[in-house]
Amino acid sequence: MPKPFLHCLANNMLANIVNFTVWFALTFWIFLETKSVFATGMVAGIYLVLTALFAIWFGSLVDHHRKKRVMLGSSLASIALYAAALAMVLLVPRDRMHDVSSPYLWAFVLIAMLGVIAGNLRNIALPTLVTALIAADRRDRANGLVGMVTGVGFVVTSAISGLLVAWGGMIATLVFALGLSVVAVAHLITIPLVEPPVASGDHPHRKVDIAGTIRVIGTIPGLFALIVFSAFNNFLGGVFMALMDAYGLSLMSVEAWGALWAFLSCAFILSGIVIARTGLGRNPLKTLMLVNLVVWLVSAVFTIQSSIPLLAAGCFIWLFLGPYAEAAEQTTLQQVVPYDRQGRVFGFAQSVEQAASPLVAFLIGPLTQFLFIPLMTTGAGAETIGSWYGTGSERGIALVFTIAGLLGALATLLAFNSRYYRMLSATYAGGRDGACSGRSSG
Repeated sequence: MPKPFLHCLANNMLANIVNFTVWFALTFWIFLETKSVFATGMVAGIYLVLTALFAIWFGSLVDHHRKKRVMLGSSLASIALYAAALAMVLLVPRDRMHDVSSPYLWAFVLIAMLGVIAGNLRNIALPTLVTALIAADRRDRANGLVGMVTGVGFVVTSAISGLLVAWGGMIATLVFALGLSVVAVAHLITIPLVEPPVASGDHPHRKVDIAGTIRVIGTIPGLFALIVFSAFNNFLGGVFMALMDAYGLSLMSVEAWGALWAFLSCAFILSGIVIARTGLGRNPLKTLMLVNLVVWLVSAVFTIQSSIPLLAAGCFIWLFLGPYAEAAEQTTLQQVVPYDRQGRVFGFAQSVEQAASPLVAFLIGPLTQFLFIPLMTTGAGAETIGSWYGTGSERGIALVFTIAGLLGALATLLAFNSRYYRMLSATYAGGRDGACSGRSSG
């Protein structure tokens, strides 16, 4: 792999550590301070709404500017927002920052989450750099390295976010984030990144150009179906974002939960290493479907009993297979979408795929708090299956995971047997064979 690309990966790892730490710590902190599943669901919902709202614009920025400049802008924006959040938590009276009904608390959450969202610019820019710097037949392996870097970020984040919250709350977290962000900016400035020229054919007033992006996607058979399938997965994934921390913290302390995630996140690293060595096979879409089927089946059973080992095993499998799904989708898009449109297509896909999750994240907290928890505490669920499934608040959360897993497995089976899957697989195969023959003849 080219050294500049490897340096960009390392730099993105630093930025991921910053943003994941703030996000995880904020979720831990708000649950510990309020003891409200509703509040953690709202945090997840805010993240997903902001992701969906900004992704298309971020994609346009990526296509119309040098990728290094975009990544620098991302970190500088995060620094400004984290500094504003730190000022707020220092200046606002403590009692107003610990009340779920306080507008000060939610203003603080919004500012901090905007700092995290600014980091998504990097997540759109990095796949386009893979296209620009890596040969087509090596991109799946490069995408595996991207997954490995994400895993390293998760390991560090999981190890320190709980400790930071336990030691110094959000003040310690934001000070850490600001310091590491400055290091990331200083390192990025030194990377000698030679990029292809930015496309200049678009008119300035049409830089976002949603209609043009939709037309490009529409010309590729089956691509809309892939985006819709990923959106449905994220629809169910909103359940995990809203409830996973609440479920884990119901079984163990915040320090133990953070330490467990530090261990589990090693699955990301292992997965990235395996993908970087073996690739994804000739048809990444088939890999994507098989991975999703296993993930959802595991998700249906890993909370079936109140067991930390069962939770750990399920999460390890989930995290190990996650980079396969992400790399498979990115490799497909890099192959079938023109380079000068990839930022907008990646942004559009991220926006559509994430748009479903906020609905779940916003609804699942209240639904779990006021429907499923009572159902499994004193309601019909406790009477019907409580003798073997268990009863109580934590069992209400667990039931939501089981239902989501079963729905996800059914959706994956339907997608696997659809004509859209066959169409996009054929398009990818044609582009891959053409690229390979082009290099051979050259």
